[in-house]
Amino acid sequence: MIDERLVMRAEAALMPTYRRQPVQFVRGEGALLFDADGREYVDCVAGISMANIGHAHPAVAEAVARQAAELVNVSNLFYTEQQIELAEWIRDRSLGGKVFFCNSGAEANEAALKLARRRGGAGRTDVVAIVEGFHGRTYGALSLTGQPDKQDPFRPIVPGVHHVPRNDAAALEAAVTDSTAAVFLETIQGECGVHPLDSEFLRLARDLADRHGALLVFDEIQTGLARTGPLFSYQELDVQPDVMTLAKSLGGGVPIGAVITAPEFADTFRPGDHGSTFAGGSLACAAGLAATRVLDDPDLQESVRALGAAMRVAFAGLVAAGQAREVRGRGLMIGLDLNGPSAADVVSRLLQEGIVVNNTSDRTLRFLPPLVITEDQVDRVIAAVTRAIGETTPG
Repeated sequence: MIDERLVMRAEAALMPTYRRQPVQFVRGEGALLFDADGREYVDCVAGISMANIGHAHPAVAEAVARQAAELVNVSNLFYTEQQIELAEWIRDRSLGGKVFFCNSGAEANEAALKLARRRGGAGRTDVVAIVEGFHGRTYGALSLTGQPDKQDPFRPIVPGVHHVPRNDAAALEAAVTDSTAAVFLETIQGECGVHPLDSEFLRLARDLADRHGALLVFDEIQTGLARTGPLFSYQELDVQPDVMTLAKSLGGGVPIGAVITAPEFADTFRPGDHGSTFAGGSLACAAGLAATRVLDDPDLQESVRALGAAMRVAFAGLVAAGQAREVRGRGLMIGLDLNGPSAADVVSRLLQEGIVVNNTSDRTLRFLPPLVITEDQVDRVIAAVTRAIGETTPG
């Protein structure tokens, strides 16, 4: 049980921007978390896909300790080997252009939005994004986010952003014009419950961007870095963006984000157009280099595909039995819609069983385990989910 004194201290010291589960985690190892009483949990949240390589990975721990003892950060006024090497790694395995480093996913999308408008100029300022998409909570990123409940308390937001329904080809075709600077989308919408975009819709977005001279921007902040199997989800979809944003697991849990362009857009920004004091520091980039070496492993990526398929097959059995409504996803990014029970009740029941999951709505569970999760741990999750749904289903 959580120490109520800790809860009271948190309520007195922290702004109430999160609803926290009643548990205090003090240690992690791989796909496992341990609370203050030493109890073990299988983590199926991974810091919202931040810990793709798992918790306390020895390669990242060693890299951070070594780099912290040498040089943490000197700003972007100077050259550092770690920053250049990580940029080369991203460039060579993705779009082939150049990289801008930042500190988070929202910052990456802010930079991509600025880049698109910088390239478009005064006559090309509109942006098209997708209803229910999520790109962050800062003003530009929030404006791209197609969720009015998140936007309404903070209006007016950045103008010129037009949202079209997911997989609605006609709406997308009508929205993209010669005034469009960029089309922003996630290949899988994660925050609204793991909804993959149809491949035909993605190809249409590519075609429309080319036809109208707009940039196609893929937000791979949650889907990237082997979450769906390949290093980047677009690589299994036969659609390549002009710009991609990354963050979350790029640093193995250490905050870092990035924007990567195709070569023809690599020099859109000019000195002074954009920047960040902390971004691309030696410590964060050393962590990123260690994390990406773990993720750049065909065996790990194949395990992601296999274990994700096993989870989806098991959850499809719950759908067939009438205990769930739908299962969606790719790799180890899975959404499960429930029929009867409240998703929040199932999350609470699973926490009691030692399984950490979150719900994205009243009826949807989202599973984002560390990619190093084992087959035995996946079996443990499946069994616990099956029990929890059965025990929380009314009547």
